[in-house]
Amino acid sequence: MEKLRALWMGNLPLSEAFWGWTVVGGLLVNVSTSVVFLILLTYDQPLPALAVGYGLSLPFNLMVVVGVWRSAARYDGPPLHATLARGVSVALMSVLSLT
Repeated sequence: MEKLRALWMGNLPLSEAFWGWTVVGGLLVNVSTSVVFLILLTYDQPLPALAVGYGLSLPFNLMVVVGVWRSAARYDGPPLHATLARGVSVALMSVLSLT
């Protein structure tokens, strides 16, 4: 829980927030919720499918984008890295949220 709080507050290093939470975590959470979503739909369970498919992934995606955005604001390295991390995290989480 401390890591999630640190992510939300932007207290994680940008590399950990981006690579660990956006790329790896984002793919794991969104792929797994999509699989469960499709399984529930095949069993004609649309409401539980929506709850799992969007109720779990959307809050995670929002938290990750906010965390990366805040971590990028504290980043001491090249400004381009912070800008790219922000842009890619918003783009990736948007695409994963819509699929």
